Amino acid sequence: MDFSGRRVVVTGGTGALGTAVVGELLTAGAVCTVPYVHEAEAQSFPRRGDPNVTLIAVSDLADETQVARVYDGLKPWASIHIAGGFAPGKVTETDKKALMAQIDSNLASCFLCCRAAAKVMLSSGGGRIVNVAARPALEWRSGAGMTAYTVAKAGVAALTVALAEEVAKDGVLVNAVAPSIMDTPANRKAMPKANFDAWPKVEEVAATILFLASPDNRVTRGAIVPVYGKS
Repeated sequence: MDFSGRRVVVTGGTGALGTAVVGELLTAGAVCTVPYVHEAEAQSFPRRGDPNVTLIAVSDLADETQVARVYDGLKPWASIHIAGGFAPGKVTETDKKALMAQIDSNLASCFLCCRAAAKVMLSSGGGRIVNVAARPALEWRSGAGMTAYTVAKAGVAALTVALAEEVAKDGVLVNAVAPSIMDTPANRKAMPKANFDAWPKVEEVAATILFLASPDNRVTRGAIVPVYGKS
């Protein structure tokens, strides 16, 4: 897959999955714009200082003004939306504030970045958008105990399919991946007795994202691709 000279926006690009995606994009020749929220992640980002990476500090990707600032002046070939947040909680233990926090961090941020990216791509002849849903977005029963998160990620899946239908005729292909629990240091720490070998590796999920975002993807749109590994 050749991204030579192509601009790609990667939200959440300083996280575990995002770092893998940005690394693969740079290897393929891309120029990356990476908005980030957590300063500690940006400081430890292994690609910090790379001339083909522009880091942009934002405090909230669910804010239209800040999203507009990220895309201002850019003509990205692809926009990949990894940024989000996870919080477990039963419905009886989740108030409106907690629900809206999950919707903002996962769905509203994705929606606004899709909106900004699509506007640019529709005026520049096409492009690729890749969102990140989650396994509970496809398998709702598996979202018991994390219902607010499940609702938000299911919204990301629905957004992906509906937007794909809106913009396909203009050369913009929109898809998403739906990972199960990924093999990251944070997840290993949270679930030390789990079978780590069954979890998909971030590099494996990144490979699927790269194809969907690449010029080699000429026909796939409106797909929510399960990336479950052996789990």
